[in-house]
Amino acid sequence: MQLTEVGARRRATLADHGVLSTLRADGRIDAVPACFALDGDLLAIPIDRAKPKASASLQRARNLEAHAEATFLCERWDATDWSRLWWVRLRVRRIEADEPSRTRLEGLLRSRYPQYRTTPFDQLLVFRVEEVSGWSAT
Repeated sequence: MQLTEVGARRRATLADHGVLSTLRADGRIDAVPACFALDGDLLAIPIDRAKPKASASLQRARNLEAHAEATFLCERWDATDWSRLWWVRLRVRRIEADEPSRTRLEGLLRSRYPQYRTTPFDQLLVFRVEEVSGWSAT
């Protein structure tokens, strides 16, 4: 059944992670799992030092420089009980957030994920949520 926007936002806010999909210059899609914080119409995804990276210049950031639109998907999967399945899709656009918004989003990320409490972010990708949709089995 289709979720209301309020219901979809509630589920997304409570999800522990999601998948960010961005568009490469050659038209291919990149999808990567991501930690996030959602605050009203703002979504923040950190680029951190907590996990090893092959390079400081990540493909997702380069993709967003060329094409600011992206999709963020959160979901719940239960292989044994399909009545518990749901997904939420956020269509988002990368923006430059003001300092108070960035500070608030960083605080949310640090409170959600213990790994971030003392780890600096290399970059904070901030998006404005432009469209919300979702589905739930019940």
